[in-house]
Amino acid sequence: MSIHPVSVAHAFAAAFNAKDADAVDAVYEPHGLFVPEPGRTVTTTERQAANQRFLDLGLPISVHPRHVYEHDGIALLIVDWTIGDVTGTATDVARRGADGRWRYVIDNPFGVS
Repeated sequence: MSIHPVSVAHAFAAAFNAKDADAVDAVYEPHGLFVPEPGRTVTTTERQAANQRFLDLGLPISVHPRHVYEHDGIALLIVDWTIGDVTGTATDVARRGADGRWRYVIDNPFGVS
């Protein structure tokens, strides 16, 4: 039985709210792509540093998945989120791993900007 793809958004929020940078990074595939601002992409250690800047705000994130489309182990998620006074709608791609867990391949928090 596989976990629903929306679990990746909730796992990210739980790790973020725990201020656990390692757990945040664990919701990505090893070479998963993060878009910290429109037009800029980062992976691996740069991804970790970019996520750390959001963690350093010290504010919790709330996520509200709007749409989740899954086919053959790949999912597209449209997720409304809020960190303090900053809001956005993410357009994310996740893949189900051999362990059944979903991880971000592409995390674009400003995906509909």
